[in-house]
Amino acid sequence: MERLPYIDQHSTSIAADRTRAWAALLRTTCKNPDDLSTLPPGFTLDEADPPARLSAIGRHPFSRYRLTFTLDEIDPHTTRLTALTHAAFPGLHGGIYKALVIGTGLHRLVVREMLHRIAGAAEERS
Repeated sequence: MERLPYIDQHSTSIAADRTRAWAALLRTTCKNPDDLSTLPPGFTLDEADPPARLSAIGRHPFSRYRLTFTLDEIDPHTTRLTALTHAAFPGLHGGIYKALVIGTGLHRLVVREMLHRIAGAAEERS
């Protein structure tokens, strides 16, 4: 696993047990929830430890990145879902890309919306 610089982390509490939250994570992020290799374009599976951790990696000319989801049981009916981002933005173009994606807050908005969708998917089945 390549060591990448820390970017940020965002968390939300989900009113569902960890198994239900894990299923919602897979339904929300994978084209086929039964196949972890069907992550969105630009991401490949790095590691999975159901129902506690899912890590995806990716790269393109301007960055290398890892998005890791952790699911921690707060109590039998509540799960804390955390999205942790690490990324490197090499060179001048990488620096410009980082300013556009991270510096504008776009990444933060996208990750928080993703956590909101996962929580909603888990809670609608509770």
